[in-house]
Amino acid sequence: MGRLLIIIGLIIVGIGVLIVVGVPLGRLPGDVVIRRGNVTFYFPLGTSILVSAILTVLFTVLRR
Repeated sequence: MGRLLIIIGLIIVGIGVLIVVGVPLGRLPGDVVIRRGNVTFYFPLGTSILVSAILTVLFTVLRR
């Protein structure tokens, strides 16, 4: 349990560093934004795929 909490904390810190450095998480190509009047629909497809790929590689490396 302790190891999992450390990994989750490092992931959160890594995302924070990326945001501070200027990586446009949430505004990547492939993210869908539809604005109609007072309604805005936002679906971060590109960001979701990127985060999924990074987590897959991270967990594969840590599992070995």
